[in-house]
Amino acid sequence: MRKIISVLFWSVISAAFIGPGTVTTAASAGAQFGLQLLWALLFSTVACVVLQEASARLTVVSGRNLGQTIIWRFRGVAKTLSAWLVMVAIWLGCAAYEAGNILGGAAGARLATGVDPRILALIIGIAAGLLLFFGTTRIVATVLGGIVAAMGLAFLVTAAMVKPPVDELLKGLFIPAMPDGAGVLVIGLIGTTVVPYNLFLGSGIAAGQDLKEFRFGLVVAILLGGIISMAVLVVGFSVIGKFSFQAISDALSVQLGGWAGPFFAFGLFAAGFSSAITAPLASAITAQSLFGENWQEKSWSYRAVWMSILFVGLIFGLSGIQPIPAIILAQALNGILLPVVAIFLFLMINDKALLGQHKNPLWLNVLTGIVVLITLALGVNNVVKALRHVL
Repeated sequence: MRKIISVLFWSVISAAFIGPGTVTTAASAGAQFGLQLLWALLFSTVACVVLQEASARLTVVSGRNLGQTIIWRFRGVAKTLSAWLVMVAIWLGCAAYEAGNILGGAAGARLATGVDPRILALIIGIAAGLLLFFGTTRIVATVLGGIVAAMGLAFLVTAAMVKPPVDELLKGLFIPAMPDGAGVLVIGLIGTTVVPYNLFLGSGIAAGQDLKEFRFGLVVAILLGGIISMAVLVVGFSVIGKFSFQAISDALSVQLGGWAGPFFAFGLFAAGFSSAITAPLASAITAQSLFGENWQEKSWSYRAVWMSILFVGLIFGLSGIQPIPAIILAQALNGILLPVVAIFLFLMINDKALLGQHKNPLWLNVLTGIVVLITLALGVNNVVKALRHVL
């Protein structure tokens, strides 16, 4: 029972990364490239386990969360520069996610209602802002998170009914392939699973946990989230014709019945709306952990952070921009920013003064280093390609 409770507790991490970004990026990868990019989701799931375990272990053993350890570890100018470098990376990532969250939530609501998505984006933005300002987000996020979990189950069932070829499934999982034009999607699949702000979230909620029990719950919860993401890609593989949210809705309806289309629409809205609350909140919590006492929940400095994130998302929602490419680019941006946070985490988790005997062993350092280097290489490669295209 304690292990089950631990899994449910840590499901907040997997729930945080299964949002409109995961549905859009994974399903688009399946629709465009079949099962060839499953390996990217397998890699990102393993990477998520490695990095989230490290951030939680940091708090459990040292008593300080990730932001607090960065402030503790550095002195003088290095301390200020480190705090702001991490904060800027998290702010940019959360702003990109927020654009995708509001666009995705509005797209889901439009599927169900047919209302202009700009009006729906405005409603979502105002509702999220009121909930954040008055601090009543927990119940709403929990309820909507349950709906998203049910949508994930629907994807699992549909993926099983699609019956993808076993040989192609295994090949996609274990033989990395990079088809022409897949670079942004690959980094997006990583960015939608290993969410940079989740490292701060996981570190923050780990206080008071037992080392062995939290590892079991965290690993199982993230693996389940990764499996759901892979199921979304398999469902995308079944889409006939050009990928769109309507195409995904139709694919679910064919496999599960007429009820599945409206259920997907509401689930996409729920994923977008709940994440539209989570991303601004996570950015403000990160600022609080980095800058300390003057950034309490009711302070205007704290509120200014989440308000700015929400404002960016709302601007994109009102712009009329197409949601699918915008959401995929948001995930890719976070994949590019991920190494910034991961490198700081790597330094903290190897500090003997903080962790003593619980600092990273050699094999885990090698695994963490591989995760950081692959993500960094993919990110730099995509940036270089983008610059060449512009120039």
